[in-house]
Amino acid sequence: MKNSTQPLSPLQSSKVLDQLRERIRYLHYSIRTEEVYVYWVKKFIRFHRMRHPVSMGRTEVEAFLSWLAETRKISASTHKQALSALLFFYGKVLDIQLPWMAEIGRPRSNRRLAFRAARRSAHSW
Repeated sequence: MKNSTQPLSPLQSSKVLDQLRERIRYLHYSIRTEEVYVYWVKKFIRFHRMRHPVSMGRTEVEAFLSWLAETRKISASTHKQALSALLFFYGKVLDIQLPWMAEIGRPRSNRRLAFRAARRSAHSW
């Protein structure tokens, strides 16, 4: 991954999803990360009826993430993945910093420590 203090190269593509792919490849992220980030950004754009992401802000991001959590009932890890994709997209592709993203509630995953501990003790002799 490239150093975050270095300026990023200008993007060559004109379409936002192609720009996202280009930036991910430039920063040497995995192909799976590329697929997932493109999926979430595409879902975000379609959720807002094909509006350009530059014209959207806090309200639209919060509406999308709330819809995922409340209506689609996605898991906490999936919610974090969608949030990470949007943070990367706005920060590294569109070069728009979203300082209010820190205020967005993030779901917590339930840990199954009791189950793991019980399973370990059942196998100890």
